[in-house]
Amino acid sequence: MSRDAIEAAFEAGIKLGALYHQWVGTPISPRTAPFVETAIEKAVALQPFVEEVVVRIDVDQMIPNTFGYSELAGRMFNVEIVTKVQEATCRAALKLDGDYPMMRILECDDPS
Repeated sequence: MSRDAIEAAFEAGIKLGALYHQWVGTPISPRTAPFVETAIEKAVALQPFVEEVVVRIDVDQMIPNTFGYSELAGRMFNVEIVTKVQEATCRAALKLDGDYPMMRILECDDPS
């Protein structure tokens, strides 16, 4: 794997880790989930090396509290991100794997 591909994979991991830790605990409901998905996508897309990011929140995982909302939990995330360094790209994901929100590198490509 080239240095650029390694850096693209590193950047993908950093972005997913930051996303997870910045947003977990956010008040959320099924009605507001689409707005939170968009806000996360727009925030992450501002960062260097991000080519694409798609965020989906599993509203079926929400357990409303007494006041009618939930807190965003890692198990609710289904995220894919593509990072690019020079010509190398990396596609990574954050999604529930069994009972754990797992971050994985799905593929890296370096045409050079």
